[in-house]
Amino acid sequence: METSGANKSEAGPSASERIDARIRELDDWRGKTLASLRKTILDADPEIIEEWKWMGSPVWSRDGMIAVGNAHKDKVKLTFSHGASLPDPGKLFNNGFGGKVWRAIDVSEGDEIDADALKALVRAAIAYNRAKKKPARAKPAKAKD
Repeated sequence: METSGANKSEAGPSASERIDARIRELDDWRGKTLASLRKTILDADPEIIEEWKWMGSPVWSRDGMIAVGNAHKDKVKLTFSHGASLPDPGKLFNNGFGGKVWRAIDVSEGDEIDADALKALVRAAIAYNRAKKKPARAKPAKAKD
């Protein structure tokens, strides 16, 4: 599993290590849920990068951000940064419908998430990121005298 170099200093933990620690801190159903969501996300594509952003949020990226995971008192929230643009045939999104960009999956205690549907959603997010990525511009040729 890869981690973002920007998130690891010489003496500091990697993003993956920070996520591991966060999961351990959550010694109830939220830790187990976050760990399960993480595993499913990472299983969707071997080149997904784990990052640690915004003072304590696990982030998964590939060619751009895919999703952010956060544990709250009564739920684990998985927010897809471009969720409004993604197909969701598994009907996993259950929050964020009022906006035009993000969508989220709020997981409460006892909820079961369809792993195959989540993997498909992650792969759709990667495809979206790749499609919106601008190709490198070619340098204009110099005029000859």
